[in-house]
Amino acid sequence: MKLLRRKEGPTLDARLAALREAAALGEGRLSEQAVSGARTVAERAGARRELSLDHTVVALAGATGSGKSSLYNALAGQDLAAVGVTRPTTSTAQAALWDGAGAGPLLDWLDVPHRHSADGVAGLSGLVLLDLPDHDSIRLSHRLEVDRLVELVDLLVWVVDPQKYADAALHERYLRPLAGHRDVTVVVLNQVDRLPAGAAARCLDDLRHLLTGDGLTGVPLLAVSARTGQGLDELRTLLGDRVADRRSWSARLAADITAAADHLATAGPPEGSPGGAADGGGAKAMAGMERALSRALWAAAGVPVVVEAVAKGHRHRAVVATGWPVTRWLRRFRPDPLRRLRIGGATPEGRPDREIVARTSVPAATAGQRAQVDTAIRDVGEAAASGLPGPWAAAVRQAARSRAHDLIDAVDRVVATTSAGATRRPRWWRVVNVLQWLVFAGMVGGAGWLGVLFALDYLRLPQPPLPHVGMVPWPTVLLVGGALAGVLIALVSRLAAWAGGRRRARRASKALRGAIGKVGREFVLAPVEAELDAYACFMAAVELARA
Repeated sequence: MKLLRRKEGPTLDARLAALREAAALGEGRLSEQAVSGARTVAERAGARRELSLDHTVVALAGATGSGKSSLYNALAGQDLAAVGVTRPTTSTAQAALWDGAGAGPLLDWLDVPHRHSADGVAGLSGLVLLDLPDHDSIRLSHRLEVDRLVELVDLLVWVVDPQKYADAALHERYLRPLAGHRDVTVVVLNQVDRLPAGAAARCLDDLRHLLTGDGLTGVPLLAVSARTGQGLDELRTLLGDRVADRRSWSARLAADITAAADHLATAGPPEGSPGGAADGGGAKAMAGMERALSRALWAAAGVPVVVEAVAKGHRHRAVVATGWPVTRWLRRFRPDPLRRLRIGGATPEGRPDREIVARTSVPAATAGQRAQVDTAIRDVGEAAASGLPGPWAAAVRQAARSRAHDLIDAVDRVVATTSAGATRRPRWWRVVNVLQWLVFAGMVGGAGWLGVLFALDYLRLPQPPLPHVGMVPWPTVLLVGGALAGVLIALVSRLAAWAGGRRRARRASKALRGAIGKVGREFVLAPVEAELDAYACFMAAVELARA
């Protein structure tokens, strides 16, 4: 179905889609009344578009004794409605149709069972005129019927009389809330035949002033008399123009969409949710809060302890792998600093990429450290929520805390995973280990050689020729040289391990800083950014719906 399009601005379809999107984004963040109201408007607009666009539904609404039923009969050219003066006579809405072919589904949707043909009155083809119950009726069912149909019809004609045109109930309950519907509102001052000419003019001026105060500046204001026919031709002409234009239905829907979007934009938070807008910082403050969060998580995760253990653990394992074989076994009685923290032992050797499931034994965060983390999370939420409307500020702050209960465990897990690589053994350890064992074998060989020579001398047996290195025999060279070489290699390896431990600790510190920052972004900043994106989409949808 081809819809009416303004010369400028989005189509009605686009505005309806934007309103639905805004209502969906406001779910759980804004008051249920505003969200359900927007959805109701969207559903109502969608239903109205699918019904007859060749008919314009005009409702005559007014108070008891305003003469709207008399005006209804005068416009229809026949007595269709019972007329009363001091008490309501219209209990349910009834319709007069000009060329009513195809209007049945529309009236079924409006739930108006009483329908009359008014085809004898020319110039109003396509008009569906409703006579509503009195909005101030003593019967609640009458008032509810008026409220229901006022939200559905295409054009509202408010019929007032000289005695009650300033009635507060009319202005506060109906006219003022419909200030955004001025394009589909007409006000008729009926029964002017009862007033002298000067008094009628003063009533019109006063009524115009009241309408301006209601936000209905410029709405058509007509003076008529259903009894004498004064002003009826002008009213018929106005209705005929609106019916011929075929735009009242879209103007009504456009006004409804704008009103619903305005309500969403100014809606408060759901009942029971904290409200209030935050002031202050913006993007720079967010960046500062992110750094503060990383520092707080760094301390709470015990990273300084882990970094120190990486250096000490590297030196410990280096001594075990490259130390002098005679004494290195003593090192095995000392615990590995990383294994004591349950880091590196939870994954297969050489597979630090495997997921760490168990917690580490890093000392738990103190109450002060946890308080610092909570403060940093709160500061992130406050910085991100600065300048946002109350309900969205509350939603952003809640998003910052939404995964806080899992944050410490996630940091602990990432510390274990990231630090697991610190247990990898450098290749040079193997080379030095082989060299140590070769030197040790030479030392043992020299000791054994000397032992054989000692046995031969003890038994007074002839000794074989003994090779020398200068003045020193080879067995002594092997024994003493092997021992000295093993100790020297162990000392050099220990110096290399000390330097390697510092280097590995620096790498672990850098990797942990990045990994913890990533956890902070995933568990705190990502939900906040998602909420900010939702707010940006919400505002874009609201602006489109308002356009």
